[in-house]
Amino acid sequence: MPETLIFDTLAFSKRLIAAGFTQEQAEIQAETFREIIDDKLASKRDLKELDTGLKRDIELMRLELKRDIEQLRVELKRDIKELRFEFKRDMKELEISLKADIDEKHNTLKRDMKEMEITFSSQFKDLESKLTIKLGGMMAAAIAIVAALMKLL
Repeated sequence: MPETLIFDTLAFSKRLIAAGFTQEQAEIQAETFREIIDDKLASKRDLKELDTGLKRDIELMRLELKRDIEQLRVELKRDIKELRFEFKRDMKELEISLKADIDEKHNTLKRDMKEMEITFSSQFKDLESKLTIKLGGMMAAAIAIVAALMKLL
């Protein structure tokens, strides 16, 4: 049975009449107060039911939040694991790519060094030939000078 606030309209009307209100004014005022009390004022039971309902709603919300947080934790853990896997794969691909680039640069450098060696060897042979010819010419000239000097002497 709902708890109701009892408002004695008769006693209230009598007090208003005693204070100088007319019978009609007192009855209208008493009836208006009774309507306000019945329609607008909350009883202790109303407040208790509201409190119980709020506590239940808060507990449900707490449980939903806890469930949502756990779900987010699981999803985040899965996402981190997936990112870690992708990162490792990308690092492996980068390692392979870098190794290929290094090998290519190494081979290019070896080829360039071999070409330089061949070029220098060829240039040294040309230089050697030119020096031999010049030295031979100088020796022939020196012998000719020495022979001429011997004839003169």
